[in-house]
Amino acid sequence: MISPLLVAGVGVGVGVLLHLRDPHIEGSYGSCPSYVLTGWYCPGCGGMRAVHDLTDGRVIDALHSNLLAIPLVLAFVVWVVDWTIRARRGQQMRLPSIGPVVMWVFFALLAVYTVLRNTQWGTMLTPV
Repeated sequence: MISPLLVAGVGVGVGVLLHLRDPHIEGSYGSCPSYVLTGWYCPGCGGMRAVHDLTDGRVIDALHSNLLAIPLVLAFVVWVVDWTIRARRGQQMRLPSIGPVVMWVFFALLAVYTVLRNTQWGTMLTPV
């Protein structure tokens, strides 16, 4: 029962840290290595800013910083809640599983998202 609570605590701690130390301030957490090396925004660019925006209650700004952050945060919360319930029942943690088709579709969408946010047509997807 301790493990899911520790993971949840780390998640809350990261949220508090990102709330207190604004990643919108340039250089506050360093620079994205992918962006520094290539000049391209990776799929994770803007993720910390999105979590900061979420902790301030600015959902639209979070979506603009990184479209993937809200679904990933929600998936993390659901996974930790499920893990906690299962641990209370004495059951093993359940890892999410996806089939090969879903995995390849996800990677294809991730590639399209990455390319699109680095073109003139995807300026709405670039991190703010």
